Amino acid sequence: MEEANEGTLFLDELGETPLDFQVKLLRVLETSEFIKVGDTKPTNVNLRIIAATNKNLLEEVAAGRFREDLFYRLNTFMIYLPPLRERQEDIAILAEYFLKQFTRTSYPHVTDMSQGFIDYLKRNDWNGNIRELKNVMERALIVCHGDTLTKDHLPVELQYTTLKSKTLSAFDLASVESLHIQRVLQYTEGNKTQAAKLLKIGVATLYRKIEEYKITL
Repeated sequence: MEEANEGTLFLDELGETPLDFQVKLLRVLETSEFIKVGDTKPTNVNLRIIAATNKNLLEEVAAGRFREDLFYRLNTFMIYLPPLRERQEDIAILAEYFLKQFTRTSYPHVTDMSQGFIDYLKRNDWNGNIRELKNVMERALIVCHGDTLTKDHLPVELQYTTLKSKTLSAFDLASVESLHIQRVLQYTEGNKTQAAKLLKIGVATLYRKIEEYKITL
C-alpha cells in the first residue's frame, strides 16, 4: 500500500481473504492510514483500489464469509466480466496474444494458428477461463515442431468436446485412445518401446492397439 501511494492498488481474489484481513482493509479504506508492523506512527496513503473476485460477494456476505460493510465500501463501481465461454469473440484474440507472448520468449519457431485450431478453441467451455486458455496455448506450443498450431497440438480431451456435452460414447473413447497413442508415438519419434513406457502398457499391447486402430505415423 505504501508503494502504491498516489496510484492504484490491485487486490486479486478478494473473496478468498480471511475476515481478519477484511477488518484491516476496511480500516485503511475509511481512515486512509495504517500502522506498519514494528512502527508507532501511522502511514498515510491515497489509493485507488481495484479488486477482483470470482465469487458472488453478496452470497458470501449472506453466508458470513465476507464483511458487508467492506463490500459496500468497495462497491463504488462494479464491472461484471462474463466467463470466457460467453465471449467466444474474445477467444481468438486472446489466443493470438498468448501466441505472441510465448513465441517472443520460448517458441520462436511457431508463427501462426490454423483455422481448425481456433475453431476447436471456440468449442471448449473454458471452465478455467483465461488461465486455462493460457495453459492450453503453452501446452500446444510445447508439442508443436512446425511453424503452425493445428488441432492435433491440442489436448486430446479438448479435441472431443462440444458446447452442449462432454459425454463420450464407446466409439468416441476408442477414438480418444487412438489419437493419444498416435501423439505419444509422434513424441517418441516412433520409438514403440519408449512410447509403451510412457503409456504404461506393454510393448505387445501397444502393437496390438496400433494394428487395431490402424495407427500410422
